[in-house]
Amino acid sequence: MMKRTIWIPVVAAAVAVAAATAFFGTGADAPVPYEEAPDPAPGLAADWAAAPDLAVGFAGCDERSPKGLPLGFEPEPTWRTAAWRGERVHTRIVLATKQRLERVTVEAGALTGSAGRIPASAVEVGRIRYVLTDGLGETGSGCGISPERQAAAMLCEDAIDPLCAGAVEACTVRPFWLSVQVPQDVRPGVYEGCAAVYADGRKFELPYTVEVGERVLPAPSEWRFHLDLWQNPYSVARYYGVPAWSEEHFARMKPYMELLARAGQKVVTVSMIYDPWRGQTYDVYDSMIRWVKHADGSWSYDYGIFDRWVGFMEELGIDGSIDCYTMVPWNNRFYYYDEAAGCDAVLEAATGTPEFEEHWEPMLRDFARHLRATGRFAKTAIAMDERPLADMRSVIRLVKRVEPEFRIALAGNYHAEIEADICDYSIALADRFPPEVLAARSRAGRPATFYTCCVEGAPNTFTFSPPAEAAWMGWHAAARGYAGYLRWAYNCWPEDPLRDSRFGTWSGGDTYLIYPGPRSSVRFERLIEGIQDYEKTNLLMEEFAREGRSGELLPLLGALEAFDAETLRRDGAAGAVNRAKSILAQYGD
Repeated sequence: MMKRTIWIPVVAAAVAVAAATAFFGTGADAPVPYEEAPDPAPGLAADWAAAPDLAVGFAGCDERSPKGLPLGFEPEPTWRTAAWRGERVHTRIVLATKQRLERVTVEAGALTGSAGRIPASAVEVGRIRYVLTDGLGETGSGCGISPERQAAAMLCEDAIDPLCAGAVEACTVRPFWLSVQVPQDVRPGVYEGCAAVYADGRKFELPYTVEVGERVLPAPSEWRFHLDLWQNPYSVARYYGVPAWSEEHFARMKPYMELLARAGQKVVTVSMIYDPWRGQTYDVYDSMIRWVKHADGSWSYDYGIFDRWVGFMEELGIDGSIDCYTMVPWNNRFYYYDEAAGCDAVLEAATGTPEFEEHWEPMLRDFARHLRATGRFAKTAIAMDERPLADMRSVIRLVKRVEPEFRIALAGNYHAEIEADICDYSIALADRFPPEVLAARSRAGRPATFYTCCVEGAPNTFTFSPPAEAAWMGWHAAARGYAGYLRWAYNCWPEDPLRDSRFGTWSGGDTYLIYPGPRSSVRFERLIEGIQDYEKTNLLMEEFAREGRSGELLPLLGALEAFDAETLRRDGAAGAVNRAKSILAQYGD
């Protein structure tokens, strides 16, 4: 056993941005303005010589528009879409200008139709902001990128800012995001709306139509899709310069976790030890449980922060599972307070050693006792990620010996040898569950999901990834019969997340999906889109099976076959998603 005094650094706070309470943030608590990073490739007059002086219109959500280049297409004057009641739909509006515009903004109000009205409160508009990113190198991977590639930055549109008004430089593009949350209780019918773009006194009216069908999409809290985006409370504390776990910290976190709940999140991420991922984030995870070794060799554990964090998330509706990381950290280090020495200490112990088991056995017993006393044992899991099979088998033996009823979760390769012991199992995109195993897990209510990480060049949710790849995730889950999707991470922000999405050797956006403010992102909204399509697809399958009409779903089932990695490499995500959505829309009534 090795012991040493440890120092846990406090990172200096970045400039604070006011918290928001709405989906994008509005009113007095809306995010404050900020300046984007300079464009490494600014627009040149020569590039824009043949372009119109000013172009405005709808452009869809599948492409990103370089900030400094002409559009290369003519924006559409109108937009038409279909939706279930309760569904959220969206599109982009783009403005491209040769001349500097001092003030550009977009407004949109209520939609009306013969069947009724969709209120203005259901319509949101945001300015899409550009952030620095990198792009994949020759390896096609977002892991371990070279300093040269990290230095080769480009701007990419992603953050959705509720502050629509702002100047637009000459020879640049400014995209906007328009979304409509169709109320569940609205009457079916055709609803017409109009977005107004104001540019230095000029007004452009862009009419659009939402055709609402009979079917109802449940509220996100009722979605069955097992969404597991890992949260980092410490990033919020650092960014706003507030003490971790203070009342102000919880107040700052609330709009971010409300945003996550609105996506149907099911899992609370808990760090049960200090630095479970060997410093792979800008803000290191502290332990939410305080470990104390007393002078007589006994242990005690303070669950105060754990209880407050989990209770906070439960109050917001994120209460499906509590995943506690980890018994197998990436550096085999376990930190605690040594009462006899009067300082913090660290144990370095490999999985399966006597020192490891002596360290964990009393904790597992006491943790189980506490969880039962608070009514959370049944939904709490000891969670690991990407650990070797030998380590997993050793940990499972220990956990089952100490507390046989403890749930175990794993995000990693598929191992038949331990599958029966894993309650919540997420495997990499390229891996597969055997069909009989997948069916058995579904019948038993044991989530079988998939994840992407820096390894997969595509599909992914990097800031430079084609936006349709985020929606592709939900369709892939439906095609494979998975319960959902896991991604690291939701909000592990780098030093300056509003301007530069890169961190260390990870590709841009690998560590976060939403921005300070809170500001949503194109990636996050497209991910939710795919989850909605997953829910709709599964609801249709169940309905048609009950009614003996499953044969009528053959076109939809055929479209699902396109959602595999090989087809993605050949055809891209947008084609598969759009074809499947067009077929799904035929079952809207």
